[in-house]
Amino acid sequence: MEWDAELDALGMLCPLPVLKARKRLESLAPGQVLRVVADDPAAVVDMPHFCAEAGHELVSSDIDGPELIFLIRKA
Repeated sequence: MEWDAELDALGMLCPLPVLKARKRLESLAPGQVLRVVADDPAAVVDMPHFCAEAGHELVSSDIDGPELIFLIRKA
């Protein structure tokens, strides 16, 4: 799947990946997709919770070695 913007949250600890994703999504149009790459284990719980609370769609979440990759479609 393609995405419209990317956020490198590697090395950031909770809650920074979610806070940075929220800020980055503000500049996107509804329906656009943000790719977030993080390595904080808490992001596995935090990103889906953030999407559910904010109304965004968590299109996918994958693990690639130490990296967690999330695709979020802006509501």
